[in-house]
Amino acid sequence: MVGRWLGRFVVPAIFAAIFVAPLWFMLVGSLRPAGSPPPRTLELWPADPTTAAYTRLPELVPLARYLANSALVVALAVPLTVLVAALTGFGLRLLSGTARRRALLALLVVLLVPVTAVWATRFEVFRLFGAVDTYLPLLAPAALAVSPFLILLYAWSFGGIPDSQLQAARLEGAGWLTIWRRLAMPQVKPATLAVAVLAFTFHWSNFIDPLLYLTSGDRYTWPLGLRFLLLLNPTDWPLLMAGSVIATAPCVLVFLLAQRILLADDPLAALRSKGNR
Repeated sequence: MVGRWLGRFVVPAIFAAIFVAPLWFMLVGSLRPAGSPPPRTLELWPADPTTAAYTRLPELVPLARYLANSALVVALAVPLTVLVAALTGFGLRLLSGTARRRALLALLVVLLVPVTAVWATRFEVFRLFGAVDTYLPLLAPAALAVSPFLILLYAWSFGGIPDSQLQAARLEGAGWLTIWRRLAMPQVKPATLAVAVLAFTFHWSNFIDPLLYLTSGDRYTWPLGLRFLLLLNPTDWPLLMAGSVIATAPCVLVFLLAQRILLADDPLAALRSKGNR
């Protein structure tokens, strides 16, 4: 009984605290008076909390412009990432055994290639096409599903769909795109949520691509804004923490929203909630 209680409540609470603690201390640091150094001891809440750091951010960098640019990139890139990953993963599901194993092996090989190895080549390609200082290089990873891992996640999820369902749909005259949209996708909602959250986190926090390809200040995204804050005020701890909070908050909110949607669609969770009542 005690072991079950520990495994159900104590251990998850410990892991949750490990992940939440950095976010909490980042928030606490942003509420300290302007110019304050990092605390030397553990500080759960500042003695004189203030939001002065948040009000100073728009005075130093065009906060609204950078956030709007990041939101535009995310709004275009996340749906494209999900679409490409889902279609590619479903295509792997339809391959025969040998062809599927070869395709999966190829994806694993691509997954092992470091991103830094293709930076110079990608920059030269985009320069030749005149795409430098546009959002096209920032959206290009989405056209490749960002990472082979997201494709593999969809391929594994689609693998749980029985062949009998696919064959029955084909006998009814449905095309593969119709089967993908109306039969396969509704059965892999958890995978779609996971891919969407991972894609959002990647595109929202992407720092290298904007740094490499963007030269006009009015096109900069918020990760570059954080870098400018560090260059302008490297010793203003509350200001840097406020910028980090603004950069982190959307990812946390998206994760919580995805979790809420996933639990709402989980029949076991619904049964457990009824049982608790």
